[in-house]
Amino acid sequence: MPHPPPTDWYQAWGKRLLDVVLAAPLLLTALPLLLLAGGFLAVQNGGPFLFRQQRPGLGGGLFWLYKLQTMTSQRDAHGQLLPDAARLPRLGRWLRATSMDELPQLWNVLRGDLSLVGPRPLLPDYLPLYSPEQARRHSVRPGLTGWAQVNGRNTISWEQKFVYDVWYVERVSWRLDLLILARTVRRVLGAQGINAPGQATTEAFRGSPAPTVADNSAS
Repeated sequence: MPHPPPTDWYQAWGKRLLDVVLAAPLLLTALPLLLLAGGFLAVQNGGPFLFRQQRPGLGGGLFWLYKLQTMTSQRDAHGQLLPDAARLPRLGRWLRATSMDELPQLWNVLRGDLSLVGPRPLLPDYLPLYSPEQARRHSVRPGLTGWAQVNGRNTISWEQKFVYDVWYVERVSWRLDLLILARTVRRVLGAQGINAPGQATTEAFRGSPAPTVADNSAS
């Protein structure tokens, strides 16, 4: 998926500089908390505490995204994974509520897979489901947080998230990034927008409904 070249100094090198300058000390500061949480998760899960999954990044290219493994691998009598709510124990819920499960992605930021601010990286399965307008979200690096995350996160529809993503793509600036980072801190402290209504996490994206065409034959 092609992406346009940077259009100003901030997109060309300033945004990457801000990512490294902020992400490096944040990761070092968070490392003791990550090790402590990882130990508890390893006991709870009876195995790995780190989760990795391929996600599409800039231009749709895939990279490995890292998170804390907040869900267990519990299965039913037929070997099928239990619903998300049944596999998300109290510790996992707390880590999600505080967004601590996302902290390993600071490593993704340092690697250049992610930016601190940008559209959230979603599943590769969603790529063919995007409209051309929605696909523009991949013309910038995905982010640890983004405009959609500070305007509803998982409490708004997929379509509205993508509107926010494209709005951000069209207006990338250092002022906007700092505003989003400040709002992210406030939302994390308030544990806002963690889950979709009635869901342990959020529903999968299955494509936007096709636009209806008004019938103009009668006037």
